[in-house]
Amino acid sequence: MKNFGSLHGFHRIVASLAMAAMLAFGAHGAAAQDAAESAATEQLETLDPAVAADASSEDVAAGASAYTPMKPTEGKGMPVAGAIDVQSQFSPIGKQANGLHIALVWIMAIISIFVLLLFLYVIVRFNKRANPVPSKTSHNTLIEVIWTVVPALILLGIAVPSIGLLSAQYKTPPKDAITIKAIGYQWYWGYAYPDNGDFEVVSNMLTEEEAEASGEPHQLAVDNRMVVPAGVPIRLQTTAADVIHSFAVPSLWFKLDAVPGRLNEKLLLIEEPGVYYGQCSELCGARHGYMPIAIEALPMAQYNAWVLAQGGTVAGAADAAASVAPLQEPESSVPGAPGAGAAPTA
Repeated sequence: MKNFGSLHGFHRIVASLAMAAMLAFGAHGAAAQDAAESAATEQLETLDPAVAADASSEDVAAGASAYTPMKPTEGKGMPVAGAIDVQSQFSPIGKQANGLHIALVWIMAIISIFVLLLFLYVIVRFNKRANPVPSKTSHNTLIEVIWTVVPALILLGIAVPSIGLLSAQYKTPPKDAITIKAIGYQWYWGYAYPDNGDFEVVSNMLTEEEAEASGEPHQLAVDNRMVVPAGVPIRLQTTAADVIHSFAVPSLWFKLDAVPGRLNEKLLLIEEPGVYYGQCSELCGARHGYMPIAIEALPMAQYNAWVLAQGGTVAGAADAAASVAPLQEPESSVPGAPGAGAAPTA
């Protein structure tokens, strides 16, 4: 995290803490928030405001504190009740993999139906009543060639696109890819942005009440999402601070282990803006189930504005815009809620 080196930055922190304290009283939360925001605005009106990171569909005021988390779309980037197939894919590699998956399902279905029909034919045609004198044929060269060559050709037909998919999944990110690092902790995620000032955002699971209030799925919603740009290549790196974790997002067909002392990386490209959920997919301890992943993909301009809102840097952006931006709070917004590494409680 970046430190604030100016008096204005200190005032901003004080104003943010004051607003959080007043919100804790509940009944007067709305009035307290307005008062705190007004005080912060008065302190910042002499400075150039950061561009608003407007991730919602609504217009918001200009300034670094105007970031509004994007509302998730029902059924997009998340599990669907009663679904029997993989999630809809929103990355090029995901669509390639899903196409192969569907093709394999049809191949398995056709082979299963063929074998079933062959069994039924044998049962009917060669039972004792229909064929009282059994054949003494020991072999048939043509049939033996067919049942050897045809399965080999089928496997070859499956192997070619499978190897292509495997190669595509580990394609080296281009030089201009944006580097984002996912760090697994016991038991929460941290997201670092080396290309944007090397700040880190800490992400904890929301309580059921918080998730319901924000309209997000429980046990998948987090207080601080991993925000990324949509439509551009991302060099997503994974590592861990303690034990092995695994960063997995099904709707992006992305899964990469986070290993202590090791830096893994893979190309990630999200085709369209949205919120995409995942979970740690490596049994990492008692609170393994409290490590959800929420990726918010924004258009590039809004991503840059969000970076400034976290105190990060963007190439070509004014330094003043970043210097007045508040850091993203790593804790839950509910007073007394557990902090990093603790299991959320009702």
